[in-house]
Amino acid sequence: MPNRQKYFVHPTATIDSPCDIGEGTKIWHYSHVMERAKIGSNCQLGQNVFIDKDVVLGNNCKVQNNVSIYTGVTCEDEVFLGPACVFTNVINPRSSISRKNEFKKTLIKKGASIGANATIVCGIIVGEFALVGAGAVIIENVNAFALVVGNPAKQIGWVSENGVRLVFDEHGLGFCPESGIKYKLEEGIVTIVRS
Repeated sequence: MPNRQKYFVHPTATIDSPCDIGEGTKIWHYSHVMERAKIGSNCQLGQNVFIDKDVVLGNNCKVQNNVSIYTGVTCEDEVFLGPACVFTNVINPRSSISRKNEFKKTLIKKGASIGANATIVCGIIVGEFALVGAGAVIIENVNAFALVVGNPAKQIGWVSENGVRLVFDEHGLGFCPESGIKYKLEEGIVTIVRS
């Protein structure tokens, strides 16, 4: 049985063994963590969250209510998963055909946010600090700092680490008004300008 002294589990939640859950993590009502899942420190799993076998969540992740994260999904540190967002792990599922050996890997990179009711088709990488709008359907990789919306999702802009829309000048420079951090847009890639 996992050591529950270092993290909180609501009495209605189910935690299968063995799994690894970091210190300070909170798992709320009716959630289920399957064996071999790895959840980092200081994560928040809302009501009715399902974490499948071998799923990896980094530190400081927030998983809102009614999210199911299936085998093959890895979320790095500080990922936000909005209410009822959806992950898949098979391209062509059939009820009568087992495709467990065909699970495709999905990677949500550090600081990315997935909006409510968004769908992430398997085999995708969502870049660092990207922002996926509510209800978007992601069928291709998303660049770091990209803002994507729609079905299928299209990029409509860029955001900062704080999730604030970035506007770039004629030199490809922009800044986040909340943090003051400068960004550079060059050949379709956004990077932070280091002093």
